[in-house]
Amino acid sequence: MAAIISSEGHNLQRERGEAYINMDWDKIGYDVISTDQMFIMKSSKDGTFTEGMLIPFGPIEINPNSSVLNYGQGLFEGMKAYRKKDGGIQTFRPQENAMRMQMGAERLLLVAPSVEQYVYAIKQVVLANERWIPPYGKGSLYIRPLLFGSGPVMGISPSPETTFLIYTNPIGNKYKGHAGEINLLIENSVPRAFPGGTGGIKNISNYSPVLHVTKEAKAKGFTDVLFLDAVEHKYIEEVSSCNVFILKGNVISTPPATGTILPGVTRKSIIHIALDLGYEVEERRVLVEEIIEADEVFCTGTAVGISPVKSITYQDKRVEFKIGDETTSMKLFRMIRGIQSGDLEDKNGWTAEID
Repeated sequence: MAAIISSEGHNLQRERGEAYINMDWDKIGYDVISTDQMFIMKSSKDGTFTEGMLIPFGPIEINPNSSVLNYGQGLFEGMKAYRKKDGGIQTFRPQENAMRMQMGAERLLLVAPSVEQYVYAIKQVVLANERWIPPYGKGSLYIRPLLFGSGPVMGISPSPETTFLIYTNPIGNKYKGHAGEINLLIENSVPRAFPGGTGGIKNISNYSPVLHVTKEAKAKGFTDVLFLDAVEHKYIEEVSSCNVFILKGNVISTPPATGTILPGVTRKSIIHIALDLGYEVEERRVLVEEIIEADEVFCTGTAVGISPVKSITYQDKRVEFKIGDETTSMKLFRMIRGIQSGDLEDKNGWTAEID
């Protein structure tokens, strides 16, 4: 066994031809941890991508006149790589993330990688950072693909160059320190997205405008904010970074992804799984009064997984919901996590092996 010391001071050890990081995986959370390599690919003048490459993780050069810095012409995705019980590695539905990035790129006039280019790049960057993937059951390797206008512009116009960049970060199972139970505050004055806007794509500029609202909510003890629609202020939309579902009886309802709701990959998967389990699923506009009267409420997303909502506060009234191992949300969580980790059979071809 040979040991190497990285520039960050981590003890890297190699055994049986593979490397891993000697760190306390039980204490890993959602902190920034720089890994070894990142993938980068730039568009050429003819509007296609040149061959991408792996480079050491670190700062990149960018033109001060770039459209991403001046006008926010950029997208991001979020994915995870999981280590299976047998030591293998797999990702979950990378093609869906690739297609969602293409949809966003069409809206923002960016050059998008093909599905094949995207999936190939994901596999390359995961393999390059394999030593950072937590052991089975201890967490996952978060994957952050970025697509942005890196070329210089004067005036508001599309960038002449697009950069596709992917980096990774190992994370634990508990999202940003909470134990999987969410306490939400309903915000009825500041909307997250507007009809005709970019709420339906993962535009980088969707998130900072609500930072002040979520910061104020967290200062009051809430986990996050649930936003209402921008027109009538009476229909639930989504939390700052995840989709929301409600359960009433045997019916699961979630707001429709019709422009102001992000079409989440986890959201789409949960709808499929719930239907297979015999639940009735409705994608429809959900009145705020309905969520208050729900049996269960839960959030879905790559980062949060499936997180049960313990309480919602609306107009100074707090309502609590059913949580625990016997809930529908936990049943759905066990199903999707089992598929993602390789413990359950993937009957839908959702997982992609990394080898």
